[in-house]
Order: sequence, then structure tokens, then C-alpha cells
Amino acid sequence: MPFKQHSRQYDLIVFGATGYTGKLTAQHITTHLPTDLKWAVAGRSRDKLQRAVEDLKFLNPDRLQPSVEVCNLSDDDLTALAKKTLILITTVGPYHRYGEHAFKACAEQGTHYLDVTGEAVWVAKMIRKYESVARSSGAKMFPQIGIESAPPDLVTFALASVVRSQLSGAKVGPVTVSIHKFKSAPSGGTVATVLSIRESFSLPELQATFKPYALSPVPNPNRSATPKRSFLTKLTGLINLPILGLHTTALPSSTDRAIVQRSWGLYASGVVPGQPSYGPNFSFSEFMRTRSWTSGIMFHFTLIGFGLLFVIPQSLRNIVAKWLVKHGPGEGPDQELAKTTSELEYRGTAVPDVEGETKRGFCRAWYKGDAYYCEFTYPLSTPVGAYVQTNNRITVTGVLLAEAASSLLEDDDVASQLPGGVFTAACLGQPFIDRLDNAGFHFESKLVDKNDRL
Repeated sequence: MPFKQHSRQYDLIVFGATGYTGKLTAQHITTHLPTDLKWAVAGRSRDKLQRAVEDLKFLNPDRLQPSVEVCNLSDDDLTALAKKTLILITTVGPYHRYGEHAFKACAEQGTHYLDVTGEAVWVAKMIRKYESVARSSGAKMFPQIGIESAPPDLVTFALASVVRSQLSGAKVGPVTVSIHKFKSAPSGGTVATVLSIRESFSLPELQATFKPYALSPVPNPNRSATPKRSFLTKLTGLINLPILGLHTTALPSSTDRAIVQRSWGLYASGVVPGQPSYGPNFSFSEFMRTRSWTSGIMFHFTLIGFGLLFVIPQSLRNIVAKWLVKHGPGEGPDQELAKTTSELEYRGTAVPDVEGETKRGFCRAWYKGDAYYCEFTYPLSTPVGAYVQTNNRITVTGVLLAEAASSLLEDDDVASQLPGGVFTAACLGQPFIDRLDNAGFHFESKLVDKNDRL
């Protein structure tokens, strides 16, 4: 598919390309996106960027290599950078500290925007401040399109699609997503973000973000239809889900729910042209699969303890941070650990909003590789001739960012119809899922019987 025609210097820029996630995103671009892509890597250090470009040459020496753009974290620098490109990918976090300059610049300059934040409260703030600006400029903004919260958002989209296509246009009611496998150590930036976000937002602001449909552009009058959890589930975290089995509390459930409910609202309001709504009785829940009651209860209470970090004084959080954070921002998990624990799989079910229907939508999405880790058999900056690539497991976050950029750049049918505004991964529709499938992040959807166990 040909590139979208535009008059800017670059098709896309990766801002933060010398950090952990930025490097892995640049690697996927180098190995998978068209070789005539006009792109650049950007950051504060020219020397680090030049070394990054040299490293990328080993992956695909025959392609057009990225240019280098030096850019600081300021409105002026980010505005100048946004003017040069059709798409800006930013991996510079924590976003509540460093992200607004890039978001603002892209909204104002009509530059399409992608990031990997999991900070829903920050996303809510950006929507309030800049969505109308993005609508006016035509900028298509996609915050939170990395491991948080694109996979559950896309699984939900796939479930609604399979129910609609195989049950005569039926809508969906309750959707349940399972983090079926997630064996990965978090990056340093992820942990640091969780521990520092209370510096920028109060508890009432956090609580407001996670109210039902708080990020949706339209209210859901039937939001009370969300399934209620039993007292035992609230106490222990354990729940035995039809089809999916024994589960416990999932760490990103509140963050992911906020984004999926925004997708519901964007479809319900008709902002995404030609895409039908999920339905008025839709609800979303997310859990994590557990091997036993004991491990599920332990994990549930561990999360409760982790949640207490949001209410203790900042001085105590700083002490805890020194103990918990093994990697700083821009760093990733230990490579030896990642080699042995690289697995990612989501599963989901959807109840059709049809009285008496015994079929259920089922989706499985999986990636053979780590959420963060990318293994090559050479150290970066190895001299030419010493490079041999034998096992390439590029981060799924890098895949999500690069393939979303490709959807916008090559004007997929759904992406081309989107107006300016703040969107979610699901708004890129089936063409985005097809791109991910071709890149190794696979999706499989079908109908199953409600009494099946998968």
C-alpha cells in the first residue's frame, strides 16, 4: 500500500529512541516497515542517537537509515519537531512529568501521535486540555497504545466483531478479558511511573479517572449493568470464570477498563465512521489467570499492599521506590530472566446481547516474545562482520507502536476515515489487527458454547 502523501520532511519520528522501549520500537521499524520510509530518531543526546543509528544499520543495512534530530523537553523544541513529521512516536516517560510538551505540540500542529503510557489519569487530563485542539488541526492522537492498554482493547473489539458477524449483527453484553499468560519483568520506567504519579495527581483525581466511563465521550446510561462481584471475590480476589477458569485480580484492570470504555463511547457516538457500536448493555471486566487458589489470594493481597503506596506520604514512597525499582527509566528487565520468561497471551469472552443465546464469543491473542525484551546475539555497537542475528524477539510494545504508525502512514481504510481527536487502539479496527497478526502478535476469534472450557 502506498504511503499517504504529505509535504513534511519525515513520515515518522521516534522521540526517545535511545531509551529501552524507544530502541525496540526503532528496531521493529527497521526490520518490518517499508525500506523507503523517511524517518528520524530524536532525543537529547546527539552522540547516543548516532550510536543508535549505527546499531540499527546491522539489522537492515539496505534500507533508508533514520536521520538524527536533537530535541529537548520544551514546548519550542517539540513544536519544531512535530512540524517536521506526519507521525510522532514518543516513548519518553513518565508522561505525567515529561509527556505534555509532545502531546500539546502534536495536537496543535496536526501531527499524528502515539505513546505507551499507562497513566490513565494523565490521559484524562490531555483529553480535557487538547482534544478540541486536535479536532481542529486533524491530529489523530493515540495515547496508551502499548502493552497498556492496546491488547485488551483489541481483544474486546475482536469479540464484538465475531459476535456481530456470526450472530446476525448481534450486540455484546458483558465482555471478560483474561491475562492468561504474562511472564515478564516490568521495565524500570513502568515501575518508576507507578511510584511517582502521586506527585502530580491527587487521590480524588485518580478516583475520578476510574469511575465508570469517565474517559468515554458519551455517558453509558446502562453502566449499572456491569456484573457485580460476590463478597468472596472482593475478599479473596478469586473468581471462576465461565470458559476461562480460575482467575484473580489483575494489576492493570482499572487502567485497561478506562480505555476500553472510551472505545465503547467513541463507537457509540459515531466518531469512528462506519463502525457499529458494541451495544447499550456492554460491560468490561479484566482478570488474571491463576494456577491455584493460594497463589491467586496471595497475588490479590499483594496488589492491595501495592495500592497502599498511593496513600502513604511521598517520603515513604521514595524509600519503597529504592527497594522496588531494579531498573531506572529507559532500562529493561534482566536479559537472562527475559530469555526464560518471555510469554504473553490474552483470552476473552463475550456474552451476546441476545436473550437465550447459548453461544459465546471467544478470542485468543498471543505473542511469542516478551512485552519488553528483545534478544539479539550481538552486543550493540559490535563491529561490522561480527553481527549474527539468531533469535529476534522484539518487544510487543514496539510492534504495537510501529504497526499503528504504519496504519496511519499507509492510510488503512479505517484509519483514513478518522477525524482529528484522541482515539484508542480499537479505533484502528480490523486492519490494525491484521497488521499485528502479520508481525507476530496473533489474534484468533470464534464462537464457542457457553459450557466449554478452553
